[in-house]
Amino acid sequence: MTRPIIIAVPKGRILAEALPLLAAAGIHPEAAFADEDSRALRFATDDPGIELIRVRAFDVATFVAHGAAQLGIVGSDVLAEFAYSELYAPVDLDIGHCRLSVAEPADMAETDDPRGWSHVRVATKYPHVTAAHFAARGVQAECVKLNGAMELAPTLGLAPRIVDLVSSGRTLKENGLVEVEVITQVTSRLAVNRAAMKTRAEVVPLVEAFRRATSAPSSRLPPAGGVGGGPIPDRYRHDMRTPPPLTPPASGTVM
Repeated sequence: MTRPIIIAVPKGRILAEALPLLAAAGIHPEAAFADEDSRALRFATDDPGIELIRVRAFDVATFVAHGAAQLGIVGSDVLAEFAYSELYAPVDLDIGHCRLSVAEPADMAETDDPRGWSHVRVATKYPHVTAAHFAARGVQAECVKLNGAMELAPTLGLAPRIVDLVSSGRTLKENGLVEVEVITQVTSRLAVNRAAMKTRAEVVPLVEAFRRATSAPSSRLPPAGGVGGGPIPDRYRHDMRTPPPLTPPASGTVM
């Protein structure tokens, strides 16, 4: 009996944007999939050959890279952080728009100029991307690895700056932080396991279905929360449209 194709989808805010995209690609999950209160993790669709799993955003890439899922919806930030060679990302799904940015306390930002940095201590969920970004600028980065509540780091003295995703900027503002440098723009991509692409005949048609769905205007939703947070002064703007090349984290990385 042929095993079903498994598509990994992230929990949280991307889920609402992913649902119409899945429908446009001809994939219609059972009702419980859209219920964020459901404790189920694996869901059937109207196609017995396709099932969905709902996992944490950072775990989607791992499930697909190791072949537990054949496809997944994953942010370009996650792809850049893990850089799995087993993944192929052929389609930009044009959802999950946000940016990966450096932020610091508002009072510090009044006199700070990122162009003069030579060493930074940063709290982040993205130590590899962060270290690579600063290394490309000739700045030594000491990264403190956190999985959440990044905005607490400056106020509690863990690190004066953070690197995190920014969408509306509301969370930064409510915690007294301002965005001072954009590392990269982020969107969700369709990730495919390279081995499955070659060995499972069902995968390529699914990739093409997502490609068609992405190009259909009716499948798109506005970015969740917009891209707010106020204008960024020119001296703070280092806006790279693709994720930076990855290098091993600096020796100062604190895991």
